[in-house]
Amino acid sequence: MQQHKVKQKLLRGEKMSETAAELRRLADLKEEEEELQEQQKEIRDNLELEKNWLSEQSLDSHDNIVKNFAKKESISLTDARKKLDVVVKRYEIEGRDIPDIVKQMRMFRRTLKGEKKIEMTKAIDNLIDGYSDHLEKSIDAIYWISKYKTAVKDMVLKESDLIKISKIDDYDTRAALVDEVCKYWEAKLFRKSTSLGPEYAQHTKQMALSKKEFKNIYKNYNTKSVKDVLSDTITKMVCESPGISSREIHDRLPDNLMRKSTAPMIANMTKKMNITNVNGQMFKLSDDIKKDIYAYTAAFIDSDGYITMDKNNNPRVGLVATGDRGKAFMLEMQKSLGGRLHLDEKSPQDTRLINRLNFYSQKDVFDLLTKCRPHFKLKAEQADILLELIKIKKGYKKESWAKPRIAELFKLMKYENHKDNRKFDWTRYDIDLDNIAKYKENTKMNLMSELDTVKKGNLDDAIDDLEEITEEYDLDEDEWSSLDDASDFLFEHKGPNKEEEE
Repeated sequence: MQQHKVKQKLLRGEKMSETAAELRRLADLKEEEEELQEQQKEIRDNLELEKNWLSEQSLDSHDNIVKNFAKKESISLTDARKKLDVVVKRYEIEGRDIPDIVKQMRMFRRTLKGEKKIEMTKAIDNLIDGYSDHLEKSIDAIYWISKYKTAVKDMVLKESDLIKISKIDDYDTRAALVDEVCKYWEAKLFRKSTSLGPEYAQHTKQMALSKKEFKNIYKNYNTKSVKDVLSDTITKMVCESPGISSREIHDRLPDNLMRKSTAPMIANMTKKMNITNVNGQMFKLSDDIKKDIYAYTAAFIDSDGYITMDKNNNPRVGLVATGDRGKAFMLEMQKSLGGRLHLDEKSPQDTRLINRLNFYSQKDVFDLLTKCRPHFKLKAEQADILLELIKIKKGYKKESWAKPRIAELFKLMKYENHKDNRKFDWTRYDIDLDNIAKYKENTKMNLMSELDTVKKGNLDDAIDDLEEITEEYDLDEDEWSSLDDASDFLFEHKGPNKEEEE
């Protein structure tokens, strides 16, 4: 017991020693601190020339400030934005936040005594001083709110808050924040001149409300870049208005996005956004459709698609659409479903061009129909026919009943696809309508399911046999290293007549 306690103390001592070394190293990382200070100096230098001019500007959006500055300096908007776009940078040491490092250093300080404790305290104080200086300079870098620095320091305590505030560029949000800062500061000044009582409590309540609203404003602010907002807006427009052009998109944009884009720019963006463009018309499946793509596909096949068998009893599924919009739609559907495209085909009536998305392979057809089957309303019977057909052809085509059943499935498919056509010639396919009910009852799906169970059982038995042999002959991992070794061993000891050999 005593040994265990000694061991635990040693382990704790080693861990504390490692922690101490790590914290001291972090506290002494002057180079990183100097680099951070250099970054702040760069920010200050960049703003030094503009500082006086910025302080004279009335509250406005960042875009308008940039335009006015570009005009004043006779430079491009890009150059002006480079000078004025300042975002607060995170103060970190080796990827760790300063408050987190300080917290750990304080915890470790409790384990120290004497001179070491004093040294650690100085290191902590130095780190806190540097961090506080960083926060003050960060507020200075946010030019539109820096004049309210004293109040902001009261209301914002964390670096992450300042980073969010530095990204706000529209007038309305900036004005709302400044308004709350002013309300807070005004209430604080009034409270100073008021003795304890109802009025004092009212000012205190106003300070708390303004501080809370101030934080709510910047925390709920959308910090997406203009490009991201534009991209989201374009996607939404294309999904809601299929066939819309880049010119129409540009004309419908909000004023702030319209000023920052052109129709050709939007056309180029749509290429990178994987939006389908057919002769200037934009198309894209919405996220809602993609989330339930097989329900959507089933509905499309029900209305404008087909499920059938060719004359050689091969399964076929297809989606059909006409014109440019139909072409774009087929291109979009292929992105989600796969399949083979056949575009711009002539129609029998020589009217609008036909576009198809076809599925030919047994695997593709089986996977598609299995996923769409719960959603079919009109072509569920056809789907079941092909699912049975594929199952026969994949695993049971050598059975005596397979060929006759496939012939029945062919007739059933013709019936389901043409039963509403009163003029259809059933004799052409040797179909006796009186036998249709019998063909439906003669499904082999239950039989194949039972056979699948037997196959699985046989496989399980084989595995059990192998396991018994492994145990009986005490095989090690090297001897049982591969399936080939296992089969050779089984043949050797069971023999061709399944009689165990000595």
